[in-house]
Amino acid sequence: MLSIDGVSDLWDQLLGAQPDPPELLVLLTAVAGFLAVAIRPIWRVARNAVTIAHEGGHALFALLTGRKLRGIRLEFDTSGLTLSAGRPTGFGMILTLLGGYIAPSLIGLLGAWLLGGNRITLLLWLAVVLLLLMLINIRNAFGVISLLITGAIVFAVSWYASPEVQSAFAYTGVWFLLFGGVRPVFELQTLRNRGRMRDSDADQLARITHVPALFWVGVFLVVDLAALVTGAFLLAGQWLPAAV
Repeated sequence: MLSIDGVSDLWDQLLGAQPDPPELLVLLTAVAGFLAVAIRPIWRVARNAVTIAHEGGHALFALLTGRKLRGIRLEFDTSGLTLSAGRPTGFGMILTLLGGYIAPSLIGLLGAWLLGGNRITLLLWLAVVLLLLMLINIRNAFGVISLLITGAIVFAVSWYASPEVQSAFAYTGVWFLLFGGVRPVFELQTLRNRGRMRDSDADQLARITHVPALFWVGVFLVVDLAALVTGAFLLAGQWLPAAV
């Protein structure tokens, strides 16, 4: 069992601020995050992390608006499905549908805010906790495996890796979510233009609100771009003034 001093040390490690990262690390991790989104073969694999955030966003907004979460599925093709029970229309359903495409970017923005305060360990442990909470609601084998692997990687980095490796991992992950939140919106509209994705989040929102689906695609894009710009300033703000 942990002693009182051990618990205190662990708490200090969790809430304590780490040193400012080198300027080069912020730049290199930004490039790495962007390339992971821009290069198609890498994106096909890495997109699973965005899907986890997307479905987690649906689930969170469903719970926050009083809906009952029925379960989450994550598929091998990086698609996903979140089922919740409640009124099929109304404010709760609108927010639940809206939450998916903006969740990765908003999670990235939260991560950027924590990294802006050098709370790297706190960020990694929060990620582990959120993944475990989501795991409870997963309803298929691939989803369980995907979350267990992702959670194990984040935990291993947070517990065993050096501060330098933790910093590089956290910054890369946050940059990836900020960039990765934007690309699916363009993919969504491309598929819609081809006559596919007729039951997308945007199209469901259109049916509920009687506002064109293209408007909702625009909302997704505006929110995600705003999160990207704000997150970039938070991440780079530690050294941009000095550079100027």
